Amino acid sequence: MLKNCRILLLCLLLVGFTFPAKKEITIYLAGDSTMQTYKESETPMRGWGQYLGLFFDEDVKVVNKAIGGRSTRTFISEERWQGIVDNLQKGDWVFIQFGHNDNSSNPARHTTPEDYRNNLRKFVNEVRAKKANPLLLTSITTRRFDEQGKLNTAIGPYPDITREVAAKLKVPLIDLNRKTGEYVQSLGEEEAKKLYMWLEPGEHPKYPDGLQDDTHMQEPGALKVAELAVKGIRELKLKPLVKNLKPEAQHQE
Repeated sequence: MLKNCRILLLCLLLVGFTFPAKKEITIYLAGDSTMQTYKESETPMRGWGQYLGLFFDEDVKVVNKAIGGRSTRTFISEERWQGIVDNLQKGDWVFIQFGHNDNSSNPARHTTPEDYRNNLRKFVNEVRAKKANPLLLTSITTRRFDEQGKLNTAIGPYPDITREVAAKLKVPLIDLNRKTGEYVQSLGEEEAKKLYMWLEPGEHPKYPDGLQDDTHMQEPGALKVAELAVKGIRELKLKPLVKNLKPEAQHQE
């Protein structure tokens, strides 16, 4: 009788004991059109950020706030950055990739190199103030080959400034400019067109006359950039993100 009572009491204790829920990690993406999410019905254009979540398990949520045409300056002035900061929780991540529009000659987008540097510092400091984790990424390369078949990955001084800020503030950096540059170079000028928005006339209703865009990517290109970003996460051994990668993404080349 006493033994049965003890067993019953133990069962009641076990039923009443609840394990704390595992905290979901949110990755916020702050960037431009090369990172943003596109609606499938509108265009074959794709941003690499819309594929990032495919590589993580259910404990990681990717919130893509990247949007086309924005530089660090306009992302701040339109209060898009503040919208991310206001929602940050301890342990979250913010992946920050700008440069293409900062480098633009359009005064509505352009950011001076010094302002770009200060904006990146602002991003890093404000993320850290929320006890979250900043990650800087250099801009993906454009498809620009010279007559000798060498790829020009330059986007003004902005990738170098990103590297500089990451080093000085001890922020993890994924150098997508170099990673994508090496990959596109390995494909060569013609084969690389398959990654970018190169469309024949009539191939898509939105572009009846076709398109030759060496900056934005279609699904094969955007998916490859996401793979390269995940490779960077593994190389940096970013904790706990590496543990939240799906098994097939743990050793992907």
